[in-house]
Parts: sequence; C-alpha cells; structure tokens
Amino acid sequence: MRRHIAVALLILTSSTAPLTARAAESSHFVPGIWSIRDFFAPDPGFYGVLYNYYYTTDRINDRHGDKIRSVTINPGPGPGLTVDTSIDVDLYALAPALIWVSNWRILGAKFGAYVAPTFANTSLEAKLSIADDIGGKIENDSTMGVGDLYVQPVWLDWTPDHWDIMLSYGFYAPVGRYDTRKVNFPNLGRSIEVESADNLGLGFWTHQFQAGLAWYPWLNKATVVTSVVTYEINQQKEDFDLTPGQNLSFNWGISQYLPLTKDQHLLLELGPAGYCSWQTTRDTGSAPAVGTARDQVQAAGGQIGLTYVPWVLVFNFHAFAEFASEDRFQGQVYGINLVKKLF
Repeated sequence: MRRHIAVALLILTSSTAPLTARAAESSHFVPGIWSIRDFFAPDPGFYGVLYNYYYTTDRINDRHGDKIRSVTINPGPGPGLTVDTSIDVDLYALAPALIWVSNWRILGAKFGAYVAPTFANTSLEAKLSIADDIGGKIENDSTMGVGDLYVQPVWLDWTPDHWDIMLSYGFYAPVGRYDTRKVNFPNLGRSIEVESADNLGLGFWTHQFQAGLAWYPWLNKATVVTSVVTYEINQQKEDFDLTPGQNLSFNWGISQYLPLTKDQHLLLELGPAGYCSWQTTRDTGSAPAVGTARDQVQAAGGQIGLTYVPWVLVFNFHAFAEFASEDRFQGQVYGINLVKKLF
C-alpha cells in the first residue's frame, strides 16, 4: 500500500545514466496504518476492520535527507542535463480486514489469523522539464483498483498479568495491477524497461515477521504502552531484475481510555504514537532503478477515538508527520479506522 509513485519520475532519468540523486524502492508494510492497540489479538471471535489511509507529500529526499529539487543526467561526455522536479503525491488506500481469534490456545497463547485485501486510489501530479533532445514525458496519472493482498496465518498473543506478548507471521501476495513498459530515447538510440506509472501492486512477494510488547500498568487495561518490531524479507519483482532491500520498522504508542459515561460504556481513547523505518539491505539486480542507498524515515503524531463497549465498536483517527527522511518521500499520514466484532 505504500507505493512510492514518484520513483517512476526518477526512473525515467536514471535509465539514461548516473544520477546525482534517486529514491529507493518501496516495501509493503505501512507503519502508519494501524491504531495503537491493533497489533495485539483481541478476545476470541470474528471481527471486521476498515482501515482508511491517506498519505500526502510534495517532498522527496536524497540519501542525505535533503530535498531533491533537480536531477542531473549525464549520458555521455560533457556536463550533462539538469532536470527540475516538482512532486505532488496524494495516495488513498482502503484495506478491509477480516480477523479471527480462536477459543483455543497454542503454547498458552491466543491464536488468530486475518486477511486484508487492499484497494488504492492514487493521484500523481508531477512534472519534469527534460531537454527536447531527450524527449522525456511525464503525464498526470489517476488510477483506482486492487492492490496487493496481505495474509497473516499465524498470530500468537500471550497475556500474562499487565502484559501482551505478540508474535506473528504474514505474507503479501502480488495480486495488484503491475506491469512494465519500455521508454524510448530516439536520440540516444536505446529503450529502457521501466515499471508502469499506473501500477497499484508492487510486483513481488514479501514475508513479514512481527514481535510486539504491550504493558498495562493497571489490570483494567485502561492504559497501555506498546512497542512493535516488523521485519520484511522481499522477493524479486516480476519481469524486472530488481529485489528491494529488507526493511525493519518500529511502531510505538501510548493509549489511554477515559470513560465518557457513568456506566463506562462509552470510552474516549487518546495518546501519542509514532514509527521509524529503516532499509537494512541494499536493493539488488540489474534494473536501472537499483541504487546503493538505503532509505529511512521517522514519524510522530497521535490518535483519538471512541469505543462503545456493548457493541465492541471502535472508531479511531490518527495523524503522523514524517521527518528525518532519507532516500524516500517525507510527508504526512492521516488514518480513520473502524473495528466491529461481528460474532
């Protein structure tokens, strides 16, 4: 769901020669989607979840954390060409999820699983001023459709007093629209294979491992401090010789319930939250998009929401501002999440 759409702009230029700056490949896990308590298995039953994710940015940073304002192309002798860049990316993704938590235990832990298809509506507004003798062209693009599928068949949660200890395994299946195309450069006498700008899937499988810890100072669990580590192992892209590097993400949050009614049926939930993400290994392959830099980003924000206890109905809004981004986008995240126990 985290599709680095503006990378397509830089691939066009990187296909001709070395660049002064470029963006790294994206990975599947999006640390800004989940609410603070969502990483830990709820009480046994079936749950329906609706994640709404919105990402906006007009900034893409180089490997040093500086905003990329131009790209230099050097196809041969001479100083090369300077390409001015202007990026305005807005991404909306909808991820409905079906969660099942069993009544039986494995090694003393609650056992659950869930599946989450994704649907994305992306809007890209970008322009490159490329010299006429290169003949490059970027068009505004707006697409809507099915993204990649996430399946988590193993979800274990141990619940000693004052704690939740979570381990999980899941995978992303590349079912979203993904294709490559050739970009012709007549004056250079060559064409380059690049990923299509209207892709909604990432075109590769990912194995995801998670471990989380939640601490409840009081047994009523009104207050919780959470930390979750996610590690992704990415496979090679389809029809494209590029394997994105592996990623490590860290989510943290503090959630507090405050009763709004005397019977405590309606609860206000609020608290700070944030995430960090690091690419731990380099992208590999022979495709033009392969680079040596590793991306990273930090973000901080918070969430506020309502829980109606008799219906097991939860509504949350959260927002994050990214900073210290390197070799990737730096923007703002907004999310509205709805959870309902079905039976």
